[in-house]
Amino acid sequence: MSGSNPDRASSPTSSRSVTKTVNGSHQFVIRGYRLAKGMGVGKHIASDNFSVGGYQWEIFFFPDGKNPEDNSAYVSVFIALASEGSEVRALFELSLVDQSGKGNHKVHSHFERTLDTGPYTLKYKGSMWGYKRFIRRTQLETSDFLKDDCLIINCTVGVVVSEVQRPQLHSVRVPDSEIGSHFGVLLDSMEGSDVTFDISGEKFQAHKLVLAARSPFFKSKILNELGANNTEVTINDLEPKVFKALLQFMYRDSLPEDVEPVTTLTFEFLTLPEIYETLVVKLLEAAEKYGMNRLRLLCEARICKGVSVKSVAKILALADRYKATELKSACLLFTAENLADAFNFTAVLETDAYKEMKDECLTLQSELLKAVAGYEEEGSHSSGEDKSQSVWAQLSDGGGGGGDISSRHVRQRTI
Repeated sequence: MSGSNPDRASSPTSSRSVTKTVNGSHQFVIRGYRLAKGMGVGKHIASDNFSVGGYQWEIFFFPDGKNPEDNSAYVSVFIALASEGSEVRALFELSLVDQSGKGNHKVHSHFERTLDTGPYTLKYKGSMWGYKRFIRRTQLETSDFLKDDCLIINCTVGVVVSEVQRPQLHSVRVPDSEIGSHFGVLLDSMEGSDVTFDISGEKFQAHKLVLAARSPFFKSKILNELGANNTEVTINDLEPKVFKALLQFMYRDSLPEDVEPVTTLTFEFLTLPEIYETLVVKLLEAAEKYGMNRLRLLCEARICKGVSVKSVAKILALADRYKATELKSACLLFTAENLADAFNFTAVLETDAYKEMKDECLTLQSELLKAVAGYEEEGSHSSGEDKSQSVWAQLSDGGGGGGDISSRHVRQRTI
């Protein structure tokens, strides 16, 4: 009897198509609502760009509405595609936050009606989804959505993606690297150590090749300067606790537990000299001195967690002192954003650290003014409106009574 034997048939293959959304959210805080009124129908305030599903997005708020036919009776809110190029299918949700704490948010959601209409398609940069009549202005201005002249808009974007999944028959799980823990054991035991460091009278054992591999300074010190029969190195300009932390990093490749945790409150009540005495700042100084770039960045990242309105001028000064370029850039941007915010303008300029910086560090002050100017230009470009009064001009005139900055050092920008 002819015919194929089902027992001899090859095993069937399979695959599965899965369509889902990659979701992300952004909160847009709008302060100074009453000042924004009257900017004109069809003119908007834009959020910063944010990324969801590999695409850039931004929120547009129209204080006088988008539709001329409504005669500014409504405010309009839209979510816009900010990426060039390809067509995107997505779901959206826009909500106006009830600031009374009662949870009565005003929500317009595309997610809840997907079976009726399907995802929305945005075909080019600038394509928008939203509501011309998001809420009546009279209702908004007498509601709990507006508090202290401030609005909060939450936006959720769900980018539709499809993928074909195939069964993975065989896989091997590779554990995370253990080299740090293994070298940490070597540090703890000091088995095979071949060099001793005398740090202000306190002795530390180490391995020449480990330190030489981790720092160009120690490579030169150990391999070039240390004689074959000499196994001790003396360093007098480093505290023992700082050298111990250095060793912990060189062996384990992470900040030691002795380094202080940092929050936005950590540096607010410390003077600049007191901040210089913290272990994380002393490590930053040592990392700069000994050419340990990764340690320097780890310290900069830790210190950056302490940036606040009250502490930013102090952190900016230490970043400038220790050539911490990434930390300095973060401080300049943070300061520029807050000086451009009327709510925080006075708070920043009235800190003692800012006044000291203004009087003693004209070069740093000039960099700050340039950062503010750049922030203003970017904000003016995104909103399409010129500002009535430049923060740059206010700072150049002394920040509301804080003193003058010589025109020899700072050239006022023309808006």
